[in-house]
Amino acid sequence: MIGTLLREPFTVIDGGLSTALEQLGERPAGLLWTAATLIDRPQVITAAHRLYVEAGADVVITASYQASVPGFMAAGVEAKQAHRLLAATTGLARAAGADVVACSVGPYGACLGDGSEYGGRYEASWAEVRAFHRERLAVLVDTEPDVFAIETMPSAAEAEIVVEELRNRSSAPAWVAFTCSDDRHTCSGDMFADAAERVAGQVTAVGVNCTAPRYVAPLLRSLSALPLATPLVVYPNHGAAWDAEHDCWVGPTGGEEIPGLVPTWLAAGARLIGGCCGVGPQGVRALAALRRSG
Repeated sequence: MIGTLLREPFTVIDGGLSTALEQLGERPAGLLWTAATLIDRPQVITAAHRLYVEAGADVVITASYQASVPGFMAAGVEAKQAHRLLAATTGLARAAGADVVACSVGPYGACLGDGSEYGGRYEASWAEVRAFHRERLAVLVDTEPDVFAIETMPSAAEAEIVVEELRNRSSAPAWVAFTCSDDRHTCSGDMFADAAERVAGQVTAVGVNCTAPRYVAPLLRSLSALPLATPLVVYPNHGAAWDAEHDCWVGPTGGEEIPGLVPTWLAAGARLIGGCCGVGPQGVRALAALRRSG
């Protein structure tokens, strides 16, 4: 699978699912955010994925980031249907024609709808967080995605929990991408280099996502202690800050500068590159064009 996942000079990952959904007229909101569309408009999820495939993405990340059985049930969905909705995310991505389907495994906080995934400090105990991830992975592993995208991890502790629970069920390829608050630290305050080292030996690639583009290069360069052959994954947001209180982005959006930063990221070891929140099909198209030109 590693040969399928890695392209030269880099693999193109898709952009933000919510950004593509907004382009299609959706307005993600509430506890489930993008996962709400799974309940009664699953074909729109596939259409959003297809926008990225048509833009040139090699890898499409599933709509399971905010999706969970407890989350669907809190929205009024009965348990069996909640399981079916979560399990459907891999097939909906495959239906878009993606070469590689990456199953999104987001942090516990993403399913709380309160922005706590950007800090990683929960009222729940780590045992409760582990139980949550174990239950969700029990559903997702059976869908047999090509790779698991353990993403937007705010802390080393939660990343280790997810990797441990995944490896208890599957040896499938996986990457871990942390979300970082500056050019040295994850959003929970861990040293990014230390957090990456703690999981690198158990996954295919490590890196950052949902992080401002300006922080990416120094973050990647801080990983000098990793084995040279370790692929690094990068899919930053557009560089603005999320205001959870007002449900809006503050600062410049669009991510137009990302293609111009790619050469520096490649020099630092990046092998998989895409976008996150605010980076849509146009941004991915620019990345695909850059890859073709190189």
